[in-house]
Amino acid sequence: MQLDYIDHINEYDDNIVRLYDFNSAEAAKFREIIEKTVILNKKQLDLSTIDFIEARNCRLSLRISEEDEGITTADKKQFFCDLTIAGYEKMVALLDQFCTKETKGYQFLYDIDSQTDFLFSPAGTW
Repeated sequence: MQLDYIDHINEYDDNIVRLYDFNSAEAAKFREIIEKTVILNKKQLDLSTIDFIEARNCRLSLRISEEDEGITTADKKQFFCDLTIAGYEKMVALLDQFCTKETKGYQFLYDIDSQTDFLFSPAGTW
């Protein structure tokens, strides 16, 4: 599984942080780690510390927040995804389709009007 950042993906100057290049087993492990670390234990999760995720040009930490804010950054290297527990529960539900079978589809992991989206895509496309 690869983690990277892509700047300026459209005419609105939007960006994406992308998790890609994975199979259903890795998707299931990723879902389980979010459930255990963030939702159950209520702890921050730095994705670059997960052994099967290769952080290419950025780092992303999942943090619990009072409001669903999405992904933010100050330097385009270290990113923070700030969501409520309910926001992470929705994210986990969106991951389900990738955990049961191999797919070429993709999913944005939250629906928030923010500059940076969070893309989950086995093939890396959207």
